Amino acid sequence: MSLDRREFLKLGAVLPAVAALPRLAFAESLFAPMPGAWRKFQIVTRLEIAGTAGKTQAWVPLPSVNEAGWFRSDSSAWQTNAASARIEHDPKYGAQMLHLEWAEGEPAPMVEVTSRVTTRDRAVDFAQPGGVPPLADAERTLYLSSTALIPTDGIVKETADKITAGAGSEVEKARAIYEWIVANTFRDPKVRGCGIGDIASMLQTGNLGGKCADLNALFVGLARASGLPARDIYGIRVARSRFGYQSLGAKSETVTKAQHCRAEVYLTDYGWVAVDPADVRKVVLEEPPGNLAMDDAKVVAAHATLFGAWEGNWLAYNMAHDVALPGARGPRLGFLMYPQAETAAARLDCLDADNFKYSITASELTA
Repeated sequence: MSLDRREFLKLGAVLPAVAALPRLAFAESLFAPMPGAWRKFQIVTRLEIAGTAGKTQAWVPLPSVNEAGWFRSDSSAWQTNAASARIEHDPKYGAQMLHLEWAEGEPAPMVEVTSRVTTRDRAVDFAQPGGVPPLADAERTLYLSSTALIPTDGIVKETADKITAGAGSEVEKARAIYEWIVANTFRDPKVRGCGIGDIASMLQTGNLGGKCADLNALFVGLARASGLPARDIYGIRVARSRFGYQSLGAKSETVTKAQHCRAEVYLTDYGWVAVDPADVRKVVLEEPPGNLAMDDAKVVAAHATLFGAWEGNWLAYNMAHDVALPGARGPRLGFLMYPQAETAAARLDCLDADNFKYSITASELTA
């Protein structure tokens, strides 16, 4: 998919005006996440590593996000036959992982990790600005910085400047970027897992297809290049959508392949604001009967809502990029959202759960 330059410039000029339009009342009635009751979930991740030879080790992401308004990482415990099992922290972003090492010759390395979290819906009221503590300087610097896959210069900066031309406020800039991504990207079902998130390559090639780790990373990079702190949050869907969206929830208690990353942008008058253009494109492609038009009621509702709100049927692991796995021989990870493992031969394919082998289940706990 390549965007003609004249169309790009034209679109960049009109998007701030489009983004300023109010939400439609009927859209909010269809998809209306709002802060309310908290929900508790238990997530069980089980690894059974096959075909081991020599030293085997694994890294299991643990919930490590704590946000007073919408998410708490409560506890994690595990059972394993590993010789060593300890919690490690990414020094830059604070992401937590369980690092396991098995004795050489262990025929059936296994671990079962049980985590509990508390979550709820979130939404910002754009009619009520103010009263938000300022972002700490260290956080501002961190969430304006480039990463290996999310540069903020070159074509990313050039694209961001075109998209936000004419936008005055922070909200207008963020909305313009959100609208541009919704209008110009698409969810590509052929992409493995959640995608890679190499946003410069997406813009250079004009291939704007991908999944959440691509499309939401594109939002983050364009926002940072526009001077707006932004971050990806890597996690997994843990329950069905209460609003009837089959594409925006887990289909069963087995959530092994339900990973999903979301995004946030920091706006001075509102604090961290939920953003998920990737899920708008997911609704377009996957919501039954599929390949919905942009003016379909469910698409319109998701489009209107997912700038500023999201549903709390989702677990947040971390916000980390360029993750070095402690003790690993393989390369850094662009992000940590899947279990990882290495044998003496190689790092295992984290997107091939059946052969890895691992499973993840989620259940809601009653009070």
